[in-house]
This record gives sequence, structure tokens and C-alpha cells, in this order.
Amino acid sequence: MNVEQGFWRKRVDAIEPAGDDHDVRASRRKLWLIVAAIAAVGAIIAYVMLSGGEKPAPQAPVLPRVTIVVPGRQPVTDLISATGNLAARREMPVGVAGEGGIVTRVLVEPGDWVGKGQVLATVDRQVQVQQSAQMHAQIAAAQADARLAQNELERAQKLVSRGFVSQADVERRTATRDAALARVRLSQAQYGEMNARLARLDIRSPEAGLVLARAIEPGQIVSSGGDPLFRLAKNGEMEMLARLAENDLARLAVGQSATVTPVGTRTGFKGQIWQLAPIIDPQTRQGTVRIALAYDKALRPGGFAAAEITSGRVDAPLLPESAVQSDEKGNFVYIIGAEDKVVRRDVKTGAVSNAGIAILSGLSGNERVVLSAGAFLNPGDKVIPERAKARP
Repeated sequence: MNVEQGFWRKRVDAIEPAGDDHDVRASRRKLWLIVAAIAAVGAIIAYVMLSGGEKPAPQAPVLPRVTIVVPGRQPVTDLISATGNLAARREMPVGVAGEGGIVTRVLVEPGDWVGKGQVLATVDRQVQVQQSAQMHAQIAAAQADARLAQNELERAQKLVSRGFVSQADVERRTATRDAALARVRLSQAQYGEMNARLARLDIRSPEAGLVLARAIEPGQIVSSGGDPLFRLAKNGEMEMLARLAENDLARLAVGQSATVTPVGTRTGFKGQIWQLAPIIDPQTRQGTVRIALAYDKALRPGGFAAAEITSGRVDAPLLPESAVQSDEKGNFVYIIGAEDKVVRRDVKTGAVSNAGIAILSGLSGNERVVLSAGAFLNPGDKVIPERAKARP
């Protein structure tokens, strides 16, 4: 019997009342069971304390598996993207060519097609019409004087041989006749001038084209030298003024094709470069490329548009869109570097097609590029790369 058991035995003897031996034995049995339970709990606590509370060893982390592709290089169309405004290729302002006056009629509206020389508006001409009639009458009077002078000259020439009229008188009558004919020609010239001035009171289109704007109304007083009254697009030809960086501008030439897409539509319009800017803006380091376009009602001058210009073919890596990501720093891809760790690689993208995105710079084509799930990775992460299966 150890000390602890002796202690509890004394405690039992002290608290056991005198009585029947059977009851005494039952009470002792219960007390021994309690003592055994306490001893077992104490042994467990002692074991835990002596073992130092050691934890099981941690398991190694599971590395993520990522699909990779080695893109290589292949011929792709080199496209240059640009933005800019639409405009009339040859915009013609039309104003008053003559004296001006009060507008009596306006015959066209914006969006109308007009022919060369077609009347766009008319100006009041009542005064000029009266002046023209006066000059016409002056012509008739001058012609009558000329006929009278001619008749007198002819009579004098018949009488000079008989001695009734001197040669000097014939010469004087000849001069009178010539002066009368000169007055006729002068009156005719003045009448022609007046008719020309009358014709200029009709505001006409200088060339065939499309009316873009109208700034004139009946009753308005107009004069030469004022603001244009109409604006026309010669033959309806349009263009896009695309702004490009100087390094992109150097890769282009007149005649290269382009596709222009106005804002608000998904329709692309075919065109071609007809002029390259001869100068570069020193502030923005950009130049203007002028892309000629055929007329279409969706091409509205002043509107904004995007263009893709074909500048040739290059050998470049081609990646699916899922492999290329972007942030505030630009476009980038994740590649698997040494020790199978993720590395960020900044790239410059080119043409986008059904085959994928062309990578113009940043990749040689021999890298192991993460095909997808790149958004869940961070540079420096260790992964298990798996080569993408070839498409059937």
C-alpha cells in the first residue's frame, strides 16, 4: 500500500459510521472506485506534461498544376491600331461670290447630293434686273445711232464722185459711224457684265458632292467675304485622320490598307492610306495618317473611330487570349522559369485574330508560357508545369 492509498484509507476510516459490516464493505468499494478514477486521470495528466505536448509533423504543401505552351514563331499579319476623327477628304466651303443681298430661297439640306453648278440658294435681284433692262435699252439706242451713221456714210460716198461732197466730209462721217459702233460694243459689254453679276446672285455648288452643313435661311442678308453658307464634301469622299506614334508611322507607306470602325457600330469600312504626315508634333510625338474612305452614311465627319492598319507580315509568337493579361503597367504573360517558378514577362501585343494574339516583343517563342489560370498565380510561385495537349 502506497502513501496515497494509506491517506485515503485513513480518510475512509474516519468517515465510516459504525454499522452493519455489509454496508461498510459497500461503502469502501465505492470509495476505492473513486480513488482509482482520480489516479487514472492524474496518470494521464502526468504523461501529457512529461511528453511536452508534441504536435504531429506538418505535411508538405501541394503544388498547383498549370498548363503551359511553347508558342514558337510563325508568320502573322502585322497590324497597327490607331484612333482619330472622321472628316471630309476634300471639304469645300461655299459662300457669296457676288454683291450679296437678301436670301430669297434655300434649295438644299444637309445630306443632299448636288451636282456641279447646281443652285443651292438665291439672293434677291430686283435692282440688278432693272439695271440689266436699262443696259439692254442702251444697246438698242447705240445700234440705232450706228445704223444712222452707216447710212449717212454710204450716201456721202455716192455723192463724192459727183463733187457734191468733199472727201473730208466722207472721212468725218466714217469716224462718226465708227464711234457709233464702238458705243454699241460698249453697251453690249456692260450688259454682259450685268448678266454675269445677276448669275452670281445664285449660290452654286463648285463641284458635285454631299452637303455637310447649311448656315443660311431665307430673309438672311449675306455678303461676299462673310462666313461660308454651305460646306460640301467633294464627291462625298471621306477620310479618317488617325494619330500614330512616330515609330509606328515609320512602318507605314502610302497605299497600305486599313479597316476603320466608327464609334457606335461594329461595321468595319475598308480604306487605304493616301497621305502620311510630313511632320511630327513635338509635344505628343505623334503624326497623322490620312485614310481614304468611300462614302457611307455611317461615316459622319467629326465622329470618332478606330483603325487597324496592315503594315505587312512578321514572324512572331502567337498566344491564345487566355494567356495574355493586362494591368496598369500594360500587357504581360506568366512564364515558367528556373526551378519551375512563375516569372512575369511584359509584352507588346499586335494583331488579334481567331488564331490568337501576336506578340511583337517580349517573347522569343521558346519560353514556357502559362496558358490559363494566370490570374491565380503570383511571381515567384512554384508550380508543376504540364504541357498543353496538341489540338486534333
